[in-house]
Amino acid sequence: MNLSTTYLGLPLRNPVIVGASPCCDDLDLCRQLQDAGAAALVMHSLFEEQIDLEENARHAVIDGIADSNPEATDYFPHVDDYALPPDLYVRQIENLKKALTIPVIASLNGHRPGGWIDQARRLASAGADALELNLYSLSTDPELDAEAVESDQLFIAGEVAKSITIPVAVKLSPWLTAPANFIRQLEKTGVRGAVMFNRFYQPDFNLQDLDVHAQLRLSDSSELLQRLRWLAIVSPQTSLSLSASGGIHTSADLVKAILSGAHAAQVVSAILRRGPEAVSTLLAGLEAWMIEQEYTGIDQMRGALNLSRCPNPTAYERANYLQMLQSWRV
Repeated sequence: MNLSTTYLGLPLRNPVIVGASPCCDDLDLCRQLQDAGAAALVMHSLFEEQIDLEENARHAVIDGIADSNPEATDYFPHVDDYALPPDLYVRQIENLKKALTIPVIASLNGHRPGGWIDQARRLASAGADALELNLYSLSTDPELDAEAVESDQLFIAGEVAKSITIPVAVKLSPWLTAPANFIRQLEKTGVRGAVMFNRFYQPDFNLQDLDVHAQLRLSDSSELLQRLRWLAIVSPQTSLSLSASGGIHTSADLVKAILSGAHAAQVVSAILRRGPEAVSTLLAGLEAWMIEQEYTGIDQMRGALNLSRCPNPTAYERANYLQMLQSWRV
C-alpha cells in the first residue's frame, strides 16, 4: 500500500501533517509524533507583532499602545508571553531539524505588509523545509473594502515567495468572497500551496465583568465540511498543493479530505486530545479503507469526489442548496 504523497514539492511518506501547534516546542513529543507516522510538522506561528518588536528594539508596538490606553494590555500578549521570540524560534527550527527526519515547516502570522522578508530568510536559513503564511485578518474598518484586504495579502505572499527558495503556502480564511479566484491569484505570486482553512477563534462576553472573554475551543469533525466543499471545488482548478486544516479527527475525515482533492491533512486538535496515538490511528484506518476499496495509492484516490469527477456535480452548486432547504417539512 502506497501512502506517499507530495506537498509543496516535498515528498511525504503519507498525507498526515502535524499542524501549527504547541507540539513543536517539545522535542521529545515531536519525536513521538514522527514515530507514530507524522509525515511533516508545522511550527506554531512567529507573529508579526514579535517581528515588529525585534525590529524596533523596543516594546512600542504593544507596550506603547498600553501607554495611550491602559485597557489595551488586555488585547495583546506582553512580549514575554510569546512562546518563542524570533531568535529562539530560529534556534528551535535548527533543533527540530537535528532531531527529526521529516520536513519542518515554519510559520509566519500577520495581517499587513511589514518586516516579513528578513524573517522569512532567517527561517529558511535555519533549515526550514517550507514556510506557511498565516494571514490572519479580521477587517473592522468600514473604509477598507475586500479588494484592498485581498490585495495586501497577495502582495505579502508574493514578496515572501520571491525572497526565499523554499516553497511557501498560504493559510486562507474561510470567509473569502471568491476563494477559487483568490487561489488563482495566489498561483501568480509564486506561492506553491494553500491551506484550507484558518480557524477564527470566537470571543465571548463575560456578563459579570462586562468584558470580552477570550476562549480556545478545539475543533471537531463538523468543521471538516466547509473544507471538503471548497477543496472539492478548487482542487480541479489549481496547480497549487492543497492541505486540509480543521476537523480531521477520524480516519473517515482523513479519507474524505483526500477524496476532495487534498494532498495533505493537518491535524492538531486530535493530537492535543489523544496524543501521538491519534496519528497512528488515522493512518491505520486510512490504509484499511484503501484496502477495502481496492485503492493501491493516495494519488489514485485523490480528488475522486471533487467537482470535476463527482458523479453528481450539482451537489456543489446552488441547485443542491435549494433542494435541501425545500426538503424540510414540519
